[in-house]
Amino acid sequence: MTYEIDVAGLKRQLPLCKVSDDLYIGAFVMFGDVELTVHCATELLKRAPEYDYLLAPEAKSIPLLYEMARQSGADKYFLARKGPKAYMSGVFEVSVKSITTLAVQKLVIDTADAELIKGKRILILDDVISTGESLRATEELVKQAGGIIAGRMAVLAEGDAAKRDDIIVLAPLPLFNADGTPKE
Repeated sequence: MTYEIDVAGLKRQLPLCKVSDDLYIGAFVMFGDVELTVHCATELLKRAPEYDYLLAPEAKSIPLLYEMARQSGADKYFLARKGPKAYMSGVFEVSVKSITTLAVQKLVIDTADAELIKGKRILILDDVISTGESLRATEELVKQAGGIIAGRMAVLAEGDAAKRDDIIVLAPLPLFNADGTPKE
């Protein structure tokens, strides 16, 4: 089963993946799709509020984060990692449980990055916002670092997230029944 989605004029077929017996989601993956990544970055930048830096959670939004930074001429962007790395001098850490992961995860940023975020307008990006948990965790990292949230953007808003007016998105993505029909 697939679902055809139009993302600001670019169409893709999304495979439907089982989350539970009565819930399926459209698998939206930008990895490897250069045309989609470039297109989405361009369209989101057209709608972006003023900001100083871009920040996204690891991992599926990395290509989008990079491409938006490249297109906008930014020389720096930030990634909230899923765990501390040896090169980090210290970390700010928040727990998160999203619809696409089985266990509670962590998001962290390096204290050196936090120093650069402090007092700056941060635009938070993600590929898909569904439950909003990754977004909440990323916002908490910005606040802990002393940054100002300039806005929230995603390529797609899934399910009830499509009703939120505090996120700029390119298209809604429904949740699906086991037979492939969109949930109402």
